[in-house]
Amino acid sequence: MNRITQLFKIKYPIIQGGMIWNSGYKLAAAVSNAGGLGLIGAGSMYPEVLREHIQKCQKATSEPFGVNIPMLYPNIEEIINIVVEEGVKIVFTSAGNPKTWTSFLKEKGITVVHVVSSSVFALKAQEAGVDAIVAEGFEAGGHNGRDETTTLTLIPMVKEKVQIPLIAAGGIATGRGMLAAMVLGADGVQVGSRFAASIESSAHDNFKETIVKVKEGDTQLTLKELAPVRLVKNKFYQDVQELYEKCPSKDDLVQLLGRARAKKGMFEGDLEEGELEIGQIAGLIHEILPVEQIVQQMMSDFEAARQEKAKFEF
Repeated sequence: MNRITQLFKIKYPIIQGGMIWNSGYKLAAAVSNAGGLGLIGAGSMYPEVLREHIQKCQKATSEPFGVNIPMLYPNIEEIINIVVEEGVKIVFTSAGNPKTWTSFLKEKGITVVHVVSSSVFALKAQEAGVDAIVAEGFEAGGHNGRDETTTLTLIPMVKEKVQIPLIAAGGIATGRGMLAAMVLGADGVQVGSRFAASIESSAHDNFKETIVKVKEGDTQLTLKELAPVRLVKNKFYQDVQELYEKCPSKDDLVQLLGRARAKKGMFEGDLEEGELEIGQIAGLIHEILPVEQIVQQMMSDFEAARQEKAKFEF
């Protein structure tokens, strides 16, 4: 056991990212049943939909699971209250100030983890009293840090600054990637893209098929003026780039983005007009698999890589 498996009372130090439109109760329960920590992604759920997913997850697994809550959520207070009322014991917060809700959640006996993209924010999260940190490099899919710090440099930088358990995220989909992150100082890993392309993911099959077709260079971080997001280079992405050629205002970008663009792409399967968020590591994902097989492959790959690493010791 290490600090992450002890903190969450799980078998493997693998956390499934709470991805919007991908992370319903089926995915969270499957990851938890496979020995990791599953997270329900509250960012794409109305409050009562989240309550339903929590209740269904509680019936689908007896293992620990959590909820990921973007703190810029318009119904944040209602969401927090639902999490407390339904007895959720683990909350991952992101996209906001950890000081806002950490103390309240911890008073309710909830373990709190905050997602950061820099060592500066990692320190602030530690000072806010969180139990652990997810440090996410800009290789990751979805919304991202503005500084474009890679996981390879971010993890040791954060490790140098904080004392609490550290979870690495961004560009991790294999056991070898997991070992590399832990060698750099992480206590565990958060995996998004690999689980998005799973049988149990709530994403549309069209999006899952797109993930396994993505190759190196097929994604790009864009829309920094709004909130940096890594997208597959589809028609919508090309429309964004054409707009940039005209030196658009922030309002122009907002108008192009419109409403429910991510839902249209990832959940409804519109591969042309939808926003398709996925990480660079998708280039290493070649098939859609059940969660249990993904976790077991990661762990066997991790052990093989750890044994192979011994060959390079001097």
